[in-house]
Amino acid sequence: MPRHRAWSVLTVPALLSLLAACSSGGAAGTGDGAAAGGAGTKGGSATSASASPTPTGPPGTLFDSFHYSGPDDPAFADHGWEVRDGAGGPGIKDTWSAAGASFPADAAAQGGRVLQLRSSTDGTKQGTEQVEVQTTGTRFLNGTYAARVYLSDKPAGGRNGDHVVQTFFPISPEDSSANYSELDYEYMANGGWGSVGPQLDTTSWFKADPPDRVTHALKQHLAGWHLMMITAVDGKVTYSLDGKDLFTSTGKYVAREKVDVHFSNWFIDLMPSLGAGRTWDMKVNWFYHKADEAVSQADVQKAVDGFYAAGTDYVDTLPKP
Repeated sequence: MPRHRAWSVLTVPALLSLLAACSSGGAAGTGDGAAAGGAGTKGGSATSASASPTPTGPPGTLFDSFHYSGPDDPAFADHGWEVRDGAGGPGIKDTWSAAGASFPADAAAQGGRVLQLRSSTDGTKQGTEQVEVQTTGTRFLNGTYAARVYLSDKPAGGRNGDHVVQTFFPISPEDSSANYSELDYEYMANGGWGSVGPQLDTTSWFKADPPDRVTHALKQHLAGWHLMMITAVDGKVTYSLDGKDLFTSTGKYVAREKVDVHFSNWFIDLMPSLGAGRTWDMKVNWFYHKADEAVSQADVQKAVDGFYAAGTDYVDTLPKP
């Protein structure tokens, strides 16, 4: 479902000044992490003895392990992220809240820290809060997008049954764009829009309004951690989950302009019949992007492992916008 853009953000978007130096090592997709001599930041400070003050690494790479103290951590905005806090859809319109975004410790996460997106509802609009985190600056187009994501099949608290949508997607900054682009993962544990669920939709969009898209549905329970990947190269978009290809789109159903990356947790509709309040958690362990190249799942994980081993929480060597 297309995401409408009539909303404000928690912080003023501020991108980190991009890097003047890149590692000379690190062949594309193979050993990126091992070649990354610089370190990322935890709240803006270096995290290993060999770290440099600014994160360096292989050219055309963005990596973030979400080691922040909170959404108001200055490094969160400096690294090109913001939390939605305002109006618009999808789901229960005008119920977006920054309160659901946090960065707790998690023993099941690589590196022990996650971005947590917690949405809540009591079946009323005034009692509903949805949460979304996105990049700023519209810097992505072709290449490999990968994220380790935790999906929920039941609420963290309250009665099960909500039509909740847990998503990871690159998307154009404006729905009305002539070159509108959107590449979606949407997991619906309890279904929605007539589906009984569970269902993971992978969808490539050509136009938001009227809708013009191609899609594939995987009918499977997916509670737990998964590696979600999108490769967009050579006029083809491929979605893969834990190393298994799910769906490929071509022709007009590819990214045609630069996009932002979003993680979102929202409700399709209100269900007051479920009674007292419910909370639903989605988590993101890390996000990785390699511009203009198709990287295999094994090499994505190798690169990410290398960053973690080096104490590198954040890398950005993408070209300046």
